[in-house]
Amino acid sequence: MNGAESPCDVVVVGGGLAGCEAAYQLAQRGLRVRLVEMKPHKRTPAQTSDRMAELVCSNSLRGAALSNAVGLLKEELRRVGSLALRCADETSVPAGGALAVDRERFAEAMTRAIEAHPRIAVERREVTEIPAERPVILATGPLTSDALAASLAAAVGAEHLAYYDAIAPIVSADSIDWSRVWKQSRYGKGSAVRGERAAPPERSAPPEQRAAPPEDAAERRDDAEAGDEAYVNCPFDEAQYKAFVRALVESEKVEARDFEEVRYFEGCLPCEVMAARGEQTLAFGPMKPVGLTDPRTGRRPYAVLQLRPEDEAATAYNLVGFQTRMKYAEQLRVFRMVPGLEEADFLRMGSVHRNTFVDAPALLGPAMELRALPGVHLAGQIAGVEGYVESAAAGFVCAILLAQQLRNEPLRPPPLTTALGGILTHLGRKQPTYQPSNITWAHIAPLDPAHGKLRKRARYEAMAERALRDLDAWWAAG
Repeated sequence: MNGAESPCDVVVVGGGLAGCEAAYQLAQRGLRVRLVEMKPHKRTPAQTSDRMAELVCSNSLRGAALSNAVGLLKEELRRVGSLALRCADETSVPAGGALAVDRERFAEAMTRAIEAHPRIAVERREVTEIPAERPVILATGPLTSDALAASLAAAVGAEHLAYYDAIAPIVSADSIDWSRVWKQSRYGKGSAVRGERAAPPERSAPPEQRAAPPEDAAERRDDAEAGDEAYVNCPFDEAQYKAFVRALVESEKVEARDFEEVRYFEGCLPCEVMAARGEQTLAFGPMKPVGLTDPRTGRRPYAVLQLRPEDEAATAYNLVGFQTRMKYAEQLRVFRMVPGLEEADFLRMGSVHRNTFVDAPALLGPAMELRALPGVHLAGQIAGVEGYVESAAAGFVCAILLAQQLRNEPLRPPPLTTALGGILTHLGRKQPTYQPSNITWAHIAPLDPAHGKLRKRARYEAMAERALRDLDAWWAAG
């Protein structure tokens, strides 16, 4: 259908997770939507297909347990009819305690649902300035074009902040030397032989050498509960590890252009940036060997690089935590130092991409609408959320609030006790320097003191139980 020839109630710019989710939710509420997507006429440097909702970084939507904040957010989205979660569940692949998807099947499912919806008209063209039509949702993602970003900056008078997200390489499964690696999820049963723990001994890294921690320890408990063999482990001895770190630090990197300021998201640092923080940073971050036993030795390795399957058939594997801005030739040289990857066939090289977002607490109102431009709403990463699930959630919340506005109803945002409400908490929480964020328990209202003092996991489980109860009540009230 030609979107330009179709009347609409709302224009949505951007066919990523946030834009697709927003368009779908509005259409489900009887509104006519024009979704404007620039592919296939133009792609960002990180995109490789013309499908909507293309996952350009990891294929993981992260932890699934309700004792994990993003796990709670996923369950909330399921309960309220999220398109992204429905498609993710339909196209999931084994990933321990996480929800990971076959990225091609996921994008196909999302595209099919959007194009088939009778109240969504898709228009294929690039948007270079804020559309005059109102209302409009801008959901153009981390790679918002320079022209549209300039139009937005001119309209709101705010400085846009930019940093780089880095993408991890993918290797072909049949090019891995399976005699040198083994399958086992960290803390899980896996296929490893139990044995004596080996080096490195228990030790603490200096604060300046510590990598950003995983969102929550629940992720490793998820692996233990799953007990599957989703991850492939490439073990390093001490000498191999130190040589690998040196190679990362000394490698040639793709440099930012002179006019661009590089500001990395702390939860998605390039591996060479982590390595430069200190020799042991990776060993306490993505290469930590804790919870793993090499069945060939019965001992824990000094360090481990993990691979995660990219598709249901496990024909390709992602280097977990090894997003990078190294030049391609350097990636081939350095990553083939990994035990088991000496002859690896790289199906996708790592790369870097810009992320553009606004100062949401200063610019956005309660309906995710620009105070300076009534009728212009922002959803997804351009507003400052981080992560696939959070982007879809921001699209969902933006659509719900806009639909309420269009029906002249009082705004009824999700309760602040829920993870969906936590998205709005983050967007409205002033910071010395506003930074993108994944959903965390800190974004969700704390428990009433009447609960008493609970241990961390019990507290998170109680918060999740309360969240789902409050969400169901909010959703039922309509």
